[in-house]
Amino acid sequence: MTLQLRSYQTKAIEAVRDYWQIGGGNPLVEMATGTGKSMVIGKLTKDLLSEYPKMRVVMLVHVRELVAQNFAALLRVWPDAPAGIYSAGLGKRDAHHRITFASIQSVYKRARSLGERHLILIDEAHLVPAKGEGMYRQLLNDLSAYADMRVCGFTATPYRLDTGRLDGGGDALFDKTVFKYGINDGIDDGYLSPLISRAGLSEIDVSNVKRRGGEFVQGEMEVEADKITMQAVTELVGFGENRRSWLIFCAGVKHALNARDAIRAHGISCETVTGNTPTGERDAILRRFKSGEMRALTNAQVLTTGFDAPNVDLVGFMRSTLSTSLYVQIVGRGTRIADDKENCLVLDWGGNIRRHGPVDAVSVGAWRTPGEDSGKVGVDSVRAKECPQCQSLAALNAIECKTCGHEWPRNEKPKHEAEAERNVGIMSREKVPPQQVPVVDWKFERHTKAGSPDSVRVTYIAGLSTYREWLAFEHAGYANQRACQWWTLHGGTAPFPKSVIEAIERRDEIAMPVTISVKPNGKYFDIVGRGFADQKKVEAA
Repeated sequence: MTLQLRSYQTKAIEAVRDYWQIGGGNPLVEMATGTGKSMVIGKLTKDLLSEYPKMRVVMLVHVRELVAQNFAALLRVWPDAPAGIYSAGLGKRDAHHRITFASIQSVYKRARSLGERHLILIDEAHLVPAKGEGMYRQLLNDLSAYADMRVCGFTATPYRLDTGRLDGGGDALFDKTVFKYGINDGIDDGYLSPLISRAGLSEIDVSNVKRRGGEFVQGEMEVEADKITMQAVTELVGFGENRRSWLIFCAGVKHALNARDAIRAHGISCETVTGNTPTGERDAILRRFKSGEMRALTNAQVLTTGFDAPNVDLVGFMRSTLSTSLYVQIVGRGTRIADDKENCLVLDWGGNIRRHGPVDAVSVGAWRTPGEDSGKVGVDSVRAKECPQCQSLAALNAIECKTCGHEWPRNEKPKHEAEAERNVGIMSREKVPPQQVPVVDWKFERHTKAGSPDSVRVTYIAGLSTYREWLAFEHAGYANQRACQWWTLHGGTAPFPKSVIEAIERRDEIAMPVTISVKPNGKYFDIVGRGFADQKKVEAA
């Protein structure tokens, strides 16, 4: 039985071969995580060797899991392929076949053992440095003595933190991106899981964290991240109530262990994997997580690529990053489709979605031209706005919230990024202080939106100005949790209202603030604090 590729996979193969037909050198293929790069690699290899029987190929990756995964994909399209594996982690050192699947750590000093190779295929090609020594560069330099060798790269993120796009600049290994199939394409075509996102109520303070090479210094960022661990985990437990598989990315080993312990304290099964975890123990933990035996898994910098767990329906950023590539790779851990998985929720306590853009529009690097330093963003970049009704994050020019259906004014023009930064007060890292305004009255009203449960609209009257909040007691998950927090801040007690009618009927139980603190957010204002008659000040719910 012949394996049928998806149409875009066939087009990717055609694009590579067409590029070589016109004399092209080293092409790059951009395909979102979970869209089947390994099948493209397998079918491309089969087609080439069928046409050129003497061709010898090496398929390089950086982790043993991908060696096994890509080897298995080749056998699905070509069961009797003349292929072997060279990977110390898998206990195999086979270099005599025409096709060798290898981990770079095992072969970068063994070009002579591999012999003449005409084609080098690289999965996760964003790991290849633009220049310098490095394992990939050392092997490629040693193999380049063979005539007319070609290199073809595959990645979901065609840019690096240090040098920008992989196909730009004089030192670039790859000449041109010949095919692209992005995350939005996969979601729209039904091959990837839809994504929704929330920013945490708490956020890692990176204002004093130093940067090195365009990224946060890991040790300093870990200290700041750990300061909000308990609060972040409390929010995580609320957000994840109806989620079955949580994958949490932490700022370091100690932080990952602390987050694990905090999650366990809520009675939720959780383990941790880091670079220090012994191989056998790590494999056992990952098997249990993938099978659903445990609900949560924290990690420190080890599951960003090459980790396939379709059941993941919650991805948590308990770390900050300026690397667009790392951001996209982490998001990609939740895009695979699984039974009974409606979507994947991405939670962010690191300000990453705001900096890089919403998770359903993560083609940040593709907006830029080759040669630009497109692999990173500034600390205070703003590429997402928050829905005032449900707190989902959307693109700056979005008209409708994909989560709750809230509509922004249709006559609102998309803002230039610099203008957006000024509006939220983070231009040049200068924070605009909140403005405190007196509240003379307030209104409680039912708010109705087609296709979404009703909510309570709270209107604060401050002189000639009005400011609004929405309380979603009839919603589920985070929106409901936020409404309950608001109720507590205003003096209300449990049990919390379960409906709009109940909340309005019980409004006498809560206290109206005498002041609120507001900050501009585009054409709207966020309420970030409030003061009461007893002089107590509290942060916004």
